[in-house]
Amino acid sequence: MEQPEMRITRAAAAGQKPKMVDGKVVKTAALSTKPRLEEKKQNVMVPMKNQGLGALDKGGLKKAPLKVKKDIKVFADKPNVETKRVLVKASQNAPLKERAVKKDLARPEVKAVNKVVKKAVNKETIVLRENKEANAAVRQEQLLQEEVMLKAIRKAPAEDRDANKENRAAASISVVPKHVRNDAGEALPVAKKAKTDPVLEEITTWEDLDADDHNDPMMVAEYVDDIFEYLLKLEEITMPNPNYIDIQEGLAWSMRSILIDWLIELSNHFRLLPETLYMAVNIIDRFLTDRPVSMNKLQLVGLASLFIASKYEEVNAPSVHSIVFFGDGGFDAEDIMKAERYILQILKFELHYPSPMSFLRRCSKADAYDIQTRTIAKYLMEISIVDHRFLAVKPSLTAASGLYLARRMLERGPWDAGLIHYSGYTEEQIIPVSELMIEYLIRPKKTMALYKKYASRKFMKASVIVEDWLAYHSDPAGEESDF
Repeated sequence: MEQPEMRITRAAAAGQKPKMVDGKVVKTAALSTKPRLEEKKQNVMVPMKNQGLGALDKGGLKKAPLKVKKDIKVFADKPNVETKRVLVKASQNAPLKERAVKKDLARPEVKAVNKVVKKAVNKETIVLRENKEANAAVRQEQLLQEEVMLKAIRKAPAEDRDANKENRAAASISVVPKHVRNDAGEALPVAKKAKTDPVLEEITTWEDLDADDHNDPMMVAEYVDDIFEYLLKLEEITMPNPNYIDIQEGLAWSMRSILIDWLIELSNHFRLLPETLYMAVNIIDRFLTDRPVSMNKLQLVGLASLFIASKYEEVNAPSVHSIVFFGDGGFDAEDIMKAERYILQILKFELHYPSPMSFLRRCSKADAYDIQTRTIAKYLMEISIVDHRFLAVKPSLTAASGLYLARRMLERGPWDAGLIHYSGYTEEQIIPVSELMIEYLIRPKKTMALYKKYASRKFMKASVIVEDWLAYHSDPAGEESDF
């Protein structure tokens, strides 16, 4: 009987007997590779032991270690066939490229260019070396000259050294600005001051602090000297009569102090600038210099002056209705505006008043803009608007005296040449005004708004610091010790 034709499979070729069904070869599960791959995939990620189903929810899976035969390299270092071809081709082309480069370098024009470049480099190197040697020689010569000068100075007799010292003291006259030398009403001539003042004898130069501001357009360093020269002229024009109370029959200095103290409280409530307060007080004093005012109208003059100054100095000035509200119903808006027009007519609209704040900013430049010193100086300067004895003191001198006394209280050092230059006043001119400030501070306080204002944290408790300093420098009897 003829047997059915049988196909030879891979299993048969491997020596295994294929399974026969009805005379046909059937593939067995052992011959398929897919189940094995699936088994490997299942073995790669398995749940962690003793974690339960919660481990699967939290991602608690761990990788099962892959069993790799030792003789099989998982990551083969050998390149594939395409990489081999690229490497072989590159190695074959390398000698050709080298030969081409050498051929280019051997060309006469390339050689000529290389020679020119080498000559230039060598020449530059020689020039640099010569310059270095020349600089070293010049420096050596300077050192020798300095050494000779030092030897000559050491051998000079004592009389020559004293003469040089006198010349340096005479040169210190230039430290004092021109407007100080001209203002010789209450002090010695400057030449005599230079001999009696030890600070001016020791320090004869001051540092030009405006030189660093030439690149800052906001500081206008080119015009700063002209600006302050103009302000010094203005302060003389806008000075009130220090004895104007003589023409005021119904007023007294104590009434003025109470009014100014109330205006300080009002300006602090509106958060006005210090310049606004200074200008308001100056407007009051200049108006009272020219016109007599009754006691009933004094508060109206104060309110109208503050209203004018706030419109001149402030960006957001308080409204007339706000000013009227603090008048306790004594005046209405029409009264304030009438008083405003009348005051401006009497003053001829001359409101260009240089306040002490402008000069304090200038002086503080020589004080390195120390914040605590400036804050205490502001407190001391505002004494000048409460006490009528400061009506005869110029704003520039008030600013210099406030800064001087604040530096003394904080022990910031002597009044040096830089401070003399930028303030415009020597220590002898400042001390009388500083003593006036101390006299006001040691008296019983009748006006408390100024003290409360500077006792706040905003002003670094400047008034408290001043009170502590006064208590420390006073003897048990209450008399002030040596200043």
